[in-house]
Amino acid sequence: MDILATALPALGEAFSLILQPQQIMYLVLGVVLGLSVGVFPGLGGIAGLSLVLPFMFGMDPVSGLALMVGLIAVVPTSDTFASVLMGIPGSSASQATVLDGFPMARKGEAARALSAAFASSLFGGLLGASVLTFFILIARPLVLAFGTPEMLMVTVLGLSMVAVMAGRLPLKGLGAACLGLLVGSIGEAGAGGSLRMSTYDVPYLIDGIKLVVVGLGIFAVPEIIGLLRHDQSIARDAKLGAGWTQGVRDWWQNIWLSIRCSIIGVIVGVIPGLGGSVVDWIAYGHTVQTAKDKSRFGSGDVRGVIGPESSNNAKEGGGLVPTLIFGIPGSGSMAVFIGGLALLGIDAGPQLIQNNLDVTYTIVWSLALANVVGAGLCIALSGGIAKLTTIRFTLLAPYLFMMIAFAAFQSGQSLGDLVSLFSIGVLGIFLRRFDWSRPAFLIGFVLSDQVENFANNAHQIASFKFRLGMAQGLEYVASPIVIGIALVTIVSVIIGLRQAKQIMSEGDVHSGQKRAPLIFLLAMLAYTSVAWIDAARISLVSDKIFPMTVATVGIIALLALLVRMMRAPEDDLVFADREAAGEDFHAPHGLWVTLGWFAGLLVLSSLLGFILALAIFMVAFFRIRGGLGWVRTLVMSAAGIAAICFLADTLHRDFPPGLLQEFVRLPWPLV
Repeated sequence: MDILATALPALGEAFSLILQPQQIMYLVLGVVLGLSVGVFPGLGGIAGLSLVLPFMFGMDPVSGLALMVGLIAVVPTSDTFASVLMGIPGSSASQATVLDGFPMARKGEAARALSAAFASSLFGGLLGASVLTFFILIARPLVLAFGTPEMLMVTVLGLSMVAVMAGRLPLKGLGAACLGLLVGSIGEAGAGGSLRMSTYDVPYLIDGIKLVVVGLGIFAVPEIIGLLRHDQSIARDAKLGAGWTQGVRDWWQNIWLSIRCSIIGVIVGVIPGLGGSVVDWIAYGHTVQTAKDKSRFGSGDVRGVIGPESSNNAKEGGGLVPTLIFGIPGSGSMAVFIGGLALLGIDAGPQLIQNNLDVTYTIVWSLALANVVGAGLCIALSGGIAKLTTIRFTLLAPYLFMMIAFAAFQSGQSLGDLVSLFSIGVLGIFLRRFDWSRPAFLIGFVLSDQVENFANNAHQIASFKFRLGMAQGLEYVASPIVIGIALVTIVSVIIGLRQAKQIMSEGDVHSGQKRAPLIFLLAMLAYTSVAWIDAARISLVSDKIFPMTVATVGIIALLALLVRMMRAPEDDLVFADREAAGEDFHAPHGLWVTLGWFAGLLVLSSLLGFILALAIFMVAFFRIRGGLGWVRTLVMSAAGIAAICFLADTLHRDFPPGLLQEFVRLPWPLV
């Protein structure tokens, strides 16, 4: 009763807050942004949140939460467009939807597939919000039992899940996670202030690489480059056909399947690190296993759409459980969401539940309301979005390059942000090409500070406890909760190792020649070794132990992969290479030439400033790469520049300056 007496007023206050006109406006804006981002393959919740993250500075917390939650909630709904209409997974959480959604579209049943998917997504999202409400009700007494050792073990659980579940080769997942942890430790150490993989000669690195830059570089840049290389529309035929009401009836006839898969989504979302690359396959497998007639799966069975779509929206509600209660991201998008909370002055974790219950329930109400608004908008805008996918991606790519460069600069207001964006983007391209888990890398990056801080604090307190007595020390470090989480971690690793071959977070990547994958592995091994040597030179033990431990684990994993490469034939999974076969192999444009366009924009920005560079880049791109006439080139370039200037002026943001601005005083927006 005490729990209800505390929670019900907070629920009512949060409901009144989110229904204010200003908050509704931000929620709808977030939904529209999420819809816009989710339509394009690869630009999922991580890239979408990374785009709005720089604008969280100074925003009202409730407005900022409405904006971010609105975006998060609708991406798993809107990415269905790409899966059904294009046959391309809109995100890692919609891979299974392609198996039956795209065949339905080819048979003229796209409308039926989309309406079934939207109804399933709406139900799954609302169920996820309901579960989140229940968890928060019981979380307040639960979190009081979690001290530093318990939080450390939850963090380790999240890391272990990512490492073994994100890829066909668990060692690759482990190596990617270790690399993310090491990149996240660049800069001043939190405990003693020692510099790690940085120098005072490069001030930018002292504060570390920003989360916004890493999110955009690892996910957005590789996918944009990959689509741009093919120089065609995303979908050649985007007809919707009939069957909107039939799709809703299909969902209702399979309501128990939707309930079961939604529960699966919530459970997977609650476990830190599993996330979207796993949930849809688990739900799809359950759908097939429990079906009496399995003959139509893979050729256009609507149940193959309902199951995965119910689970991937419910996953967002489940993913917010560890994110809000423990401050541990349940997925890559939740990792960026934690960064957004910090910018709003909100610390995710036990303190949020204990001291800011109204803020917590604001997130819950926003999630539920955003699912309703998102599903309605998806249905209303389906016709227009279907036509958008028939536009050549070459005509859309310059605007995406413009947005990610502008967003990356806002994270630190430094040209170093653009250099980091390009460098991390190249790393993301290689991780994608050679089938290394990018979600594992990102979550490792996000959790690096937390793992190190929890480990240092636990070590200091445990040392004091053991000095008081062995019994007190063991009681602190080996509490029932710690032992329980440790057992769950071990079981998760064992299960993950068994299922790793069925999990393809980067899709089905064919194997190729040995040379390129081997060179990339050696480059990762070289960086990890240098990071170990750099950490070993630090005098303070508290600052060196974390990077040395992570680097040691990474070196062992990479050496094991190296041994396998030396012994395995060329068709082994360890030599996965997108450039060896498949769409990237047959792409009409080369990888480095395509990437050179983006590099050109960034280099020109450092010399001439962003707007002048953008004008030159867009005119050259539309004329040379797009093959447009002068009139269309100038109109489309002017439209892009006007849009970004309007956005910057509205949000009071600056553009990246160049060397020219140091010598010549120019008016806005050329400054």
